[in-house]
Amino acid sequence: MKTENTSQAQPKPAAIERISLASGLYVVATPIGHLGDVTLRALATLNSADLVLCEDTRVTRKLLDRYDLAPQLLAYHEHNAASVRPKILAELKAGRAVALVSDAGTPLISDPGYKLVAEALDAGFRVYPVPGASALLAALVSAGLPTDRFFFEGFLPAKAGQRKNRIAELKTIPSTLLFYETGPRLTESLRDLADVLGARMAAVCRELTKVFEETRRGTLGDLASHYEASGAPKGEIVIVVSSPDPATTNVSAEELDEKLLRALKRGSLKDAVAEVTEQTGMKRREIYARALALTESKD
Repeated sequence: MKTENTSQAQPKPAAIERISLASGLYVVATPIGHLGDVTLRALATLNSADLVLCEDTRVTRKLLDRYDLAPQLLAYHEHNAASVRPKILAELKAGRAVALVSDAGTPLISDPGYKLVAEALDAGFRVYPVPGASALLAALVSAGLPTDRFFFEGFLPAKAGQRKNRIAELKTIPSTLLFYETGPRLTESLRDLADVLGARMAAVCRELTKVFEETRRGTLGDLASHYEASGAPKGEIVIVVSSPDPATTNVSAEELDEKLLRALKRGSLKDAVAEVTEQTGMKRREIYARALALTESKD
């Protein structure tokens, strides 16, 4: 099932006043797509800060130009962070108000900025959050999956083996899982998620708040097949995956032994371990150790 957002009417910008900002680092969330999603406080902060740190000044200028703002900008990204951080700390020491933004959404969420925030706090400076848009939260509330508990993983490893190993580590977490992904890797990641997690319900949320916004729901396997056939989609992508069935994660020692003994009657130790691992979602090494103990007790 797919839903799309075709409403992108932009609000008419009003004049943004300058406000008095206390010295410190302001972590400012910006829109993930629709420029109307910026908060009034974020605009006032960007308009009043002595310096605005950006991943890409060209991207940030699109937002600033929309609201007729012209603060002083400085590029701050993963490639220059180590050399620029001392300069930023010097600005804070001089009593200035410095704002940090990412290209889209809330800074530090799969974006640079953590080390700057940590060093600013360690040096005794205030850090002020200016909350707003976030792709992972937008995806979570639009996916139609449980929202009471969720786990954000970020990007999975690019290599297949490492990716499957990481997914296996996440398998028993009793929460909705969220991942960021790129278009070219989407099908492979969905297929690996399906192979390891089974037929869980999921949603692929793409280009959220933009003209071609799309939310497609289905099982992991069905979604993998769809994007394999349709090709790699464009835009920013969030994958939301439902939590595991509690029946497969709360397995007593007696139940585990019963499952293993039945599986061992049907096949080899290796096959039995694989079967029960898939059924329970438990760690393979734990099941292997118990299966080995059961076979040795028979001898």
